[in-house]
Amino acid sequence: MSLLVIMSLLNGLTLGALLFITASGLTLSFSLMRVVNLTNGALYMAGGFIGLSVSKVTGSWLLALLAGGGVMAALALLEEKHLLRWARGNDLIETLISLSVAIIIGDLVLVIWGGYPKTIEIPAVLSGIWTIPVINVVYPLFRFFMLGLAIVIILALWFFLKKTNLGVTIRAGVDNFEMVSALGINVRRLFTIVFCLSGFLAGVAGVVGGTFMMLVVGEDWRILTLTLIVIIIGGMGSLGGTIVGALITGLIYSFATAYIPEFSLFILFLPVAIILSIRPHGLFGAKA
Repeated sequence: MSLLVIMSLLNGLTLGALLFITASGLTLSFSLMRVVNLTNGALYMAGGFIGLSVSKVTGSWLLALLAGGGVMAALALLEEKHLLRWARGNDLIETLISLSVAIIIGDLVLVIWGGYPKTIEIPAVLSGIWTIPVINVVYPLFRFFMLGLAIVIILALWFFLKKTNLGVTIRAGVDNFEMVSALGINVRRLFTIVFCLSGFLAGVAGVVGGTFMMLVVGEDWRILTLTLIVIIIGGMGSLGGTIVGALITGLIYSFATAYIPEFSLFILFLPVAIILSIRPHGLFGAKA
């Protein structure tokens, strides 16, 4: 196996890990709230820049991670409570609101942090390289950390959705929204929790992505596009589908960029078209 193939495989896995962190909360909010939340990419970018500032002031990457996720969760709370809630049920208005908020956040980021690319400094404990046994290939330690973080989030979300009463209620809302409402469950509270979770994960992904790649105005739309591809492939409301969709998207993007960069977008959208023609609701999605 050539070095290029190995590096493309590893890069695809780490990109898939980042995309999963970004898409995991979004797929639940899509399925439960039935709203196309185009703010997610902007929350990713803003969370990364907030993490950058916190990291510079405190010198702590962990605090930057928590600050990026926490502030974006709070921002998502404000968006859901004061903007989206009054437009509930009107898909067009909800989509336009989320698009408007995304544009506003992008402009604020440009004003506050400027338009030059920036990178969050990798913490010293994760800044080295590791030699992979057997294949004897060196690879950045931080990228292995990304894979580990994605696995931790997968396990945490699985436990939350499968083993807690709130998680069971959320899954029930995804499967049968009308029945959950009829049972007298506080659906507004459910919406708020899921939306905040989505914002928190987007902010965390922004800090990780800003350390892994870079932070620059415009990156929000690229990440949003890749996240939507993940959800389309995997199917809305499916944690397993999000995992598979993130892996497929990350690997295809990595190999296409390495071997045929001029056709990378074509190769990326090709499986989306094929999967939708066979399974309109994605690989693991159920009919809404």
